[in-house]
Amino acid sequence: MNLGSNTILDFQLVQSNEVGGSYHMEKEGLKRCLDHLESKDLAVEYIVTDRHPQIQKYLRERNIEQFYDVWHFEKGLSKKLLKLTQNKDCDTKLKRWLRSIKNHVYWSATSTTSGPEKVARWTSLVNHLQNVHVHDDPLFPKCTHLVGAASDANKPYLKGGSITLARVETILTNKRVLKDVLKLSHHYQTSSLESFHNLILRFTPKNVVFPFIGMLCRSCLAAMHHNENAGRDQATTAAGKLVFKLAYPKSKRGECTVKSVKNDPTYIYVDELTKLVFHKVFLDPTPFVDELKRIHVPEDLSTQFDRPPKEEMIVSRFSRFPPKEVEILHIVQPDLETPGGSGAQHTTESPL
Repeated sequence: MNLGSNTILDFQLVQSNEVGGSYHMEKEGLKRCLDHLESKDLAVEYIVTDRHPQIQKYLRERNIEQFYDVWHFEKGLSKKLLKLTQNKDCDTKLKRWLRSIKNHVYWSATSTTSGPEKVARWTSLVNHLQNVHVHDDPLFPKCTHLVGAASDANKPYLKGGSITLARVETILTNKRVLKDVLKLSHHYQTSSLESFHNLILRFTPKNVVFPFIGMLCRSCLAAMHHNENAGRDQATTAAGKLVFKLAYPKSKRGECTVKSVKNDPTYIYVDELTKLVFHKVFLDPTPFVDELKRIHVPEDLSTQFDRPPKEEMIVSRFSRFPPKEVEILHIVQPDLETPGGSGAQHTTESPL
């Protein structure tokens, strides 16, 4: 996705048996996308992704500058802090600082373009939690907020040297964390791309199995729908007021959020596809069929498994023994249809 215009430039459909497992699919998809862009003389200045280790190494080898999405970083950090607050020996004061720590992640990433300054602003949080607002780092010697700011008025500070503060400092100043803060994206984030992933589910729901070509076509439709409606304005009322709605996302644990409501989407791409089908494909389908045949379609995932004979599977369904050792159970039961009394009997055979 070109984050400047919020449009999909390219996508690749990768099947797990093409690359030896699902773990390698994301890297292969990125490699194909970058190769395709370069073949069209489009240079990638930098890329914003999550912190996938394989992607980090691959982009480093390809000499492409990489930044990390702030939301993915904050999500992982918040889980660790929330788990810390659930310990019995943890100070209950920490729980009241969780929202402020989340906000500090975003502020540290977006308030400066320099990586070392991002780290300096981030590490100042340890002092701030102790009500210390002057720091030793020359890149950020003093907090920028007013002393006794309203945001901190109702939050008790943590005691210096306490067990809770030591554990918080270990999480916040971890070597991996500081390395990631250095590369947090100060401009674009991947939230638009996450929205596109949700849109794909409308065209390719996970509870339905599609063939490879069907999945490819539906993904194309999702990309066209997204690109046509990427720049929709926010809806307004008859009085000209912006329209919002309340939402309760699962990740917020019952906390209410406000979302803007966009104008209704358009479907001009559907009309263009209809014209293409009736005015070109029906008249001369040859070039379109040839193009379709050039698409590499991998084997179905089911082909990598052995298919046993159907008869053996039917027998094994009724027995815990191997098919060749199935015993026949003779069942004696009264023949109720025999006239003259209930003493008549007959036998039936059934696999045990």
